[in-house]
Amino acid sequence: MIRQLWMQRWMAVGRGAIALPIIGLTACNPNPSSPDPNTVTILGSITGDGATVIQQVFEPFTEATGIQVNYVGDASFATLLPVQVAGGNPPDLALFPQPGLMADLAREGALVPLDPFLDADALAAAYDPNWLELGRVDGQVYGLWARADVKSLVWYRPDVFAAAGYEIPTTWDEMMDLTAAIAADGNVPWCLGMESGAASGWVGTDWVEDILLRSAGPEVYDQWVAHEIPFNSPPVRDAFERFGAIALNPDYVLGGPVGILSTPFGDSPLPMFDDPPGCYLHRQTNFISTFFPPDVVVGDDVAIFPLPEIDPAIGQPVLVAGTAFGMLNDTPAARAVMDYLLTPTPHETWVRLENYVSPHRQVSPTAYQDTVTQQQAEMLANAEIVRFDASDLMPGAVGTGTFWSGMVDYVGGADLDEVLDTVDESWPSSP
Repeated sequence: MIRQLWMQRWMAVGRGAIALPIIGLTACNPNPSSPDPNTVTILGSITGDGATVIQQVFEPFTEATGIQVNYVGDASFATLLPVQVAGGNPPDLALFPQPGLMADLAREGALVPLDPFLDADALAAAYDPNWLELGRVDGQVYGLWARADVKSLVWYRPDVFAAAGYEIPTTWDEMMDLTAAIAADGNVPWCLGMESGAASGWVGTDWVEDILLRSAGPEVYDQWVAHEIPFNSPPVRDAFERFGAIALNPDYVLGGPVGILSTPFGDSPLPMFDDPPGCYLHRQTNFISTFFPPDVVVGDDVAIFPLPEIDPAIGQPVLVAGTAFGMLNDTPAARAVMDYLLTPTPHETWVRLENYVSPHRQVSPTAYQDTVTQQQAEMLANAEIVRFDASDLMPGAVGTGTFWSGMVDYVGGADLDEVLDTVDESWPSSP
């Protein structure tokens, strides 16, 4: 039904007949109209093959409406977009890799709120309340989520587990018992690599975020992200120490702390596929599968289980990252694109072309390329608690600055209290 309504509503727009009143064409941005009313420009950070895929995602839309969608990918998106906004020449839409910039532009009045023209029932049908909330700024929806990176995953080899008699842990204590048992058998439990050039340390921040979410709960997590509790508060310290119980134990991680710091994150899972395995467990987001050896069949040779719960009262939250579409120019054509993004069509097209998870809950499980990705989609759909990557939400000086470097320092042997104090002191003062 939604797909039919979209077709009826927006084919008229493609022929130049505006079906809806235009709300706030000049109030929300300095460049309210595109040179060509039947063209929509989108700026994002995805380049290369990914940019080609995005163009393919909008082909059904162009065929139905006649509206041409031009996507431009630029690695300097985070600096380029604010420049274009300040210069009065923003793109019609932006594909935000982090919600922080989206929220900043929304509060500056550069983004168009979507609630006034998107159908409320269609929004509720398309997105779980967790994802609608992640797209809200000060109570209004500004972002429609296109893709999700599910981070709360542990990768393992089913054949190796079966041969050793290991069972999938369902609690954190069981996972630590399994870790100890693997080490006692003379094997290495974990592969872990944090080297990522200027971004080194982000892998460790994911660990701490996942642990904090499971041990202290979503309210404390939100307070931490907003700096309503200090970075060096007891729940955060506890999360670091739980991570350290694995990362700082040379018997638990391949190469020990030195190996963690020197191993590129994309290379870190590769020893898991050696014979005999160099490690048995790897906690990492869904996109790590793109780094697996080419002969590895996801779903057969390697599988996943959710990072186990710590507190039964909290259960198994899902930590995510993702990308969201926001609108900077309020035009009929731009509205038509946002309406299209409410339907499952672009999302199902996207996941068939690229192996990732869509947060759109009407995407058919059969659209995914393998059973493991289907499992990730089910985890996301069934999660009662979903939270976005904290380092992506914190001020840049912290989230992609001292938090990242603090993880490197901690694994390198720095005093934990000094690390936490340094991160906390780096938090920008309120204006």
